[in-house]
Amino acid sequence: MFRNITPVVQNLLLINIILFIVSSFIFPVLNEWFALYYIGSQYFKPFQFLTYMFMHADFWHLFSNMFGLLIFGPLLEQFLGPKKLLILWMVCGVGSGVLYSGYNIYRMNNLEAKVERFQANPDPEYFNKIVLENRNFFDRRVFEFVDDFSRDPQDQVKIDRANQTLEAISDIQGNIPMVGASGALFGILIAFAMLFPNTQLFLLFPPMPVKAKYLVLFYGLYTIYNVLINNPLDNVAHFAHLSGLIIGAILVYKWKKDRNSFY
Repeated sequence: MFRNITPVVQNLLLINIILFIVSSFIFPVLNEWFALYYIGSQYFKPFQFLTYMFMHADFWHLFSNMFGLLIFGPLLEQFLGPKKLLILWMVCGVGSGVLYSGYNIYRMNNLEAKVERFQANPDPEYFNKIVLENRNFFDRRVFEFVDDFSRDPQDQVKIDRANQTLEAISDIQGNIPMVGASGALFGILIAFAMLFPNTQLFLLFPPMPVKAKYLVLFYGLYTIYNVLINNPLDNVAHFAHLSGLIIGAILVYKWKKDRNSFY
């Protein structure tokens, strides 16, 4: 496997691994600087659209992305050429960050509208609905307060506390960073499936062969499912994965139409 590694894949692996080591053990503030934040966050910087894709939350996050690059990247680099593989990786990674940021703006605007609606009409049931949608941020004390608020909805002290809780939700949601090369990797996956659709891949779990086109189709449908259900307990940026698939598919479709662009 390592004997067949190609130059761009090798350099991407090295950059990601080195930055993970540096940000984990030497200069941890890089995790805050280079992660991608909501555009309205005080921590947001434009360069994060590029840097976030070279940062990872933990070893297994890094391993899964780099393993995928190592498996699918070399053959794509041999077929497309180093320049096009790098373009694919970077455009899908940066593009995923941009599209996810747009999605995040929609989510934050939706949350802020709900908070404003509650402030205009402090209804305990509506407060409980917002809390349930963001329940991964709270412990049982908040749910005990929900019951207490429901029993005395006119108490101004309780209304003020409910408003503070919702403001805390907005602040937390607006400052959750996104990291990882998953968007770029999903661009690699869709490119591989489009260019080598009938290539047999052997899965580890479950141990069985599957064609590339079916594997990527499963990932795509699974990603769309997770975007639609929007599970508040799921901290994976599924919309960024979907964005990588879409951008990668558009790029490869364009390149396949212009056969002269291959080299």
